[in-house]
Amino acid sequence: MSSRSQNLVLPEGASALIQTLINERTGMFFDNGKRDLLIDKLSPLVIERGFTSYLDYYYLLKYDTASRLEWQNVMNALSVQETYFWREFDQVRTLVHTLLPQLHAQNPGATVRIWSAACATGEEPLTIAMALNEAGLFERASIEIVASDASSKAIERAQEGVYRERAFRNLPSGLRERYFAKEGSGWRMRPDIHGRIKWGLANLIEEEQIAPYAAADFIFCRNVFIYFSENAIRRAVRSFGKFIRSPGYLFVGAAESLIRLTTDFNLTEIGDAFVYVKREKVI
Repeated sequence: MSSRSQNLVLPEGASALIQTLINERTGMFFDNGKRDLLIDKLSPLVIERGFTSYLDYYYLLKYDTASRLEWQNVMNALSVQETYFWREFDQVRTLVHTLLPQLHAQNPGATVRIWSAACATGEEPLTIAMALNEAGLFERASIEIVASDASSKAIERAQEGVYRERAFRNLPSGLRERYFAKEGSGWRMRPDIHGRIKWGLANLIEEEQIAPYAAADFIFCRNVFIYFSENAIRRAVRSFGKFIRSPGYLFVGAAESLIRLTTDFNLTEIGDAFVYVKREKVI
């Protein structure tokens, strides 16, 4: 913590108020053991605003009608951008080799839509695009890939399409040379594959923000719910269930479970992966 942040006043009870507000607006939950981490992440924003107390910053976020831009700064400060290509690939393999071909065969004239709902800096949707291209599916089917994140900084990096060595630690040999060109100290994604993705901003617990994205056949929302409270997860998944196309497939991270949190999806094993399939309503 810097000397400037150490001079900030944190009135008794203020950290709990901030913690609750952050959870309500973003879904992210910093439990009591991580409350200090939350305060530390916010301290540069408090200082930039010229405040001397975290309570002033709380009032800004909660009551100021012009605080929308500040909330974007909060999202950028708190978001976790740890990801890489070919992460938890079993689910992508099931999409590419089983589910998408089945869906296309059932309705060959329809456009299949895939949403990467917490795409961070873009490695997940680009992994999907590479896998689809390797399987020749872009030539056989009409496929749309949309990707969103709550962090504008993450989306800017995703739109840039340049990646460092760390992002390639799980990518199969040869694919980097096939899909990326060396550029300075990084690697730039091939424009024809990068151009397959439509990028945007969306807060997962704001239904009006995700509605345009969630009208998809497949939703990938992986390794984000580990940072959410159970109530926030329920809200997000309820919105997914409301807008996703039927039958509708939802992929979450290997460390995440929705079994006690949703009645909208059934957990199903398909191929080598576990997938949440939208439950059909009985009329």
